[in-house]
Amino acid sequence: MDFSRDFIRLACDKGVLRFGSFVTKAGRQSPYFFNAGLFDDGDSFGRLCSFYARAILASGIEFDLLFGPAYKGIPLAAGTALKLAELGRNVPFCFNRKEAKDHGEGGVLVGAPMRGRVLVLDDVISAGTSVRESVNLIRHEGAELAGVVIALDRMERGQGERSAVQEVEQAYDVPVVAVATLDDLIAHLSDDPGLDANLGAVQAYRERYGIAEQG
Repeated sequence: MDFSRDFIRLACDKGVLRFGSFVTKAGRQSPYFFNAGLFDDGDSFGRLCSFYARAILASGIEFDLLFGPAYKGIPLAAGTALKLAELGRNVPFCFNRKEAKDHGEGGVLVGAPMRGRVLVLDDVISAGTSVRESVNLIRHEGAELAGVVIALDRMERGQGERSAVQEVEQAYDVPVVAVATLDDLIAHLSDDPGLDANLGAVQAYRERYGIAEQG
């Protein structure tokens, strides 16, 4: 999809996607690092949320509500709801607090009531912990998980042969939609004269840690 490559380009330009030598949470030596927290100004964050909105619409997932898990998911849910409305799809959104509030509206949820089919927005899926916590909250409210949307799918194995994304898809029988994947990143590196020096290292990392196939 065209917007996937546009997203990779934005991430590189903004320094959200960097190349070098980095150690992942799994202890692997990675030739690239992705930090969505660096979409930290109005222009780049607005464009990020536009990419989320376009990925959601392109996926065809049926949903009734956007949910942003605290903390990174909070601005993503609000910003993506705004961009979806601009594209003609007005949907409610909500997010959670880390600690319950005992005054005012109370509870852990802020925003629209959690009902129906809930689409969870986060930056990445590493161990799946955030998704598991979101699913517990969604089920507690009597709603159901419709799917998960993330910025980048690293497409690398977790503890077994599947990736963290595939494990979430299998565990909850829902789709995980990524704005872009490692394959999109490799395709972009192949075409960018300023970044193609990193291509070999990223391809080697994909060969060593990548999943056998997507899906």
